[in-house]
Amino acid sequence: MHKLRRIWLALGAVWVAMTMYLSLTPHPPEPLHFLHADKLEHALAYSFLMLWFCQVYQQRTPRILIATLLVATGVGIEYLQRMTAYRIFDYADMLANSAGVLLSLFFISLGLDRIGVMLETKFFKIAE
Repeated sequence: MHKLRRIWLALGAVWVAMTMYLSLTPHPPEPLHFLHADKLEHALAYSFLMLWFCQVYQQRTPRILIATLLVATGVGIEYLQRMTAYRIFDYADMLANSAGVLLSLFFISLGLDRIGVMLETKFFKIAE
């Protein structure tokens, strides 16, 4: 268990809120400029979210719940975008969000779910 658990969760909540804001704002930034760059941005954002929360939740059941919630969030945001006059509903965005979650599950299988523990141990010297 992380000694900085509350900080990890608070920063994760900020990232979720920022993702939702950027998904629903009329004029989000477009840092990448190539065909379907937004799909890569979607996948990276949701991959980061999944990887982030898997630093805190090390057990399988919470991770399945997090993955499910993130996929549902990605789908829900698309339906919210449909309700606006300035954003576009896109099934491909839902797929990109879900692919990002799955990508992180692959990274976690490679051991990247221990980054948080390593950081706390090496830099903050407070992990158990």
